[in-house]
Amino acid sequence: MDLQPISGTPALKYDGALIIGDLHIGLESHLLSKGFHMITRTWEMFDSIVGASDGCDRLIVLGDIKDSVPGTSKQEYREIPAFFDRLLEYFDDIDVVRGNHDTNIEEFLPGGVRIRPASGLKISDAGYVHGHTWPSPEVMECNTLVLAHDHPAVMFRDGVGKVTTEPCWLRGKFSSVSSEKYGKLPSEFIVVPAFNRMLGGSPVNIIGEPLLGPILNSELLDLDNARIYLLDGMDLGKRKDILLEGRDRPRWKKRK
Repeated sequence: MDLQPISGTPALKYDGALIIGDLHIGLESHLLSKGFHMITRTWEMFDSIVGASDGCDRLIVLGDIKDSVPGTSKQEYREIPAFFDRLLEYFDDIDVVRGNHDTNIEEFLPGGVRIRPASGLKISDAGYVHGHTWPSPEVMECNTLVLAHDHPAVMFRDGVGKVTTEPCWLRGKFSSVSSEKYGKLPSEFIVVPAFNRMLGGSPVNIIGEPLLGPILNSELLDLDNARIYLLDGMDLGKRKDILLEGRDRPRWKKRK
């Protein structure tokens, strides 16, 4: 059975499990500190998860449950426990792979949620990590490695230079079968878009701009030939064929 993206939703289905990443609950509190007044979108995310869960009795969250790091906002204290309490009404099993924003996440999650280490989780022939640190050798023995953390997006530039971005999937192959660090490597990788739509995304098709995390910045992956897909499933082709120069910075004219 193949890992299947859900059309229009940044989530995967595989073997009875729903896989998502980067919830960043509490993002609105961070934006408020910058002067942006927004209502919480946490329960919209909850509805999206439940709506995508048909046929799934397990939920795997690839890290960054919280948004604040370091510290914790009142919003996170209030919403994260209630969010996962309600999810346990819909899923028999919930696994959270620790992300770089998930300091002390065990204080927020109900006892029915299993917290997995940042080095990842292996289930059947798939491995799951947040992506901010190296996976364990056991996880790297899987057939497919699924990562989050990068918030992948694709950048478009039109004929007059206007730039837009859209969240995307990045899916490709490992460039070899082994390495000095690992005796065995997966055959392919998938980078999951951020589930929290307010995060936007980090373009993966900009020349010379590094991606996030040690795996995506290593020589283990064949990034040139990785394919980019929009959330509706549209295949945009190989990354190397749609690379763009970096985003233009404003050029201010000096007043005479």
